[in-house]
Amino acid sequence: MVNYPLDYSRYCAEITAETDRIADLVEVSDLSVRVPTCPAWDIAGLALHIGQTNRWAAATVRTRATSFVPHATVPDMTPAARDAKTVAAWLRDSAARVVEDLTAAGPDATVWTGMPVETASFWARRMAHEAVVHHADAAVALGADYQVAPEVAADAIDEWLFVLASPWGSQAAPRLAELRGPGTIALRGTDTAPEIGADWLIELGADGFSWRRGVDESATTTLRGPLVDVLQVFYRRQPADSGRVEVLGDAGLLDAWLERASFG
Repeated sequence: MVNYPLDYSRYCAEITAETDRIADLVEVSDLSVRVPTCPAWDIAGLALHIGQTNRWAAATVRTRATSFVPHATVPDMTPAARDAKTVAAWLRDSAARVVEDLTAAGPDATVWTGMPVETASFWARRMAHEAVVHHADAAVALGADYQVAPEVAADAIDEWLFVLASPWGSQAAPRLAELRGPGTIALRGTDTAPEIGADWLIELGADGFSWRRGVDESATTTLRGPLVDVLQVFYRRQPADSGRVEVLGDAGLLDAWLERASFG
């Protein structure tokens, strides 16, 4: 059993809430609007990716898969029509499906993940943060406000560092192996309560990187600011020179990390 920072039910609730927020934006948008943070996609492509990923994860959990589930075997992977209301409804349904299957399975159900942790709890957390980050993409593209609960934002940073440090890391970020030390990167959310613990340290060494929660005033570079903005810079959903965060020390090291360890 793995104890993640948030409850299983909270992850499921975030999948629903964040996907609803995305669908609300999609429903009133021009689907051809480009997504600057994911240049290959327009809003329709972003919605398709989110909905397909939800459905694929749902099938993985529902079947208690023991290996990768081919996308071609998953039903309803495209909306019935390409108008905004239909796409938004299809997107909401994708979240309902994965939450239904996660709830039925329970957090400790054994299921393939490709990670050292092979339980449904992994997918609840992964799909929650998939929605959190892609909500930022939709908000940037459509000029909408973007907010995340601080405990969710902090866990989203934890989760991506966890993925990068895992066997999935080289698949998630193919250039990750280029990151070598010496050097340290500190991340600091400046507007959160102490119990959130919004401080991280990434240590680059000769063989890769490690990370931990905590403060290091002597870090090679520090990214600091409101946690929601630190989150967006960390995931490359906001430029580090936006004026909403501070970069102290060696900005080049932070740039090197962001270029090689980004979330797609």
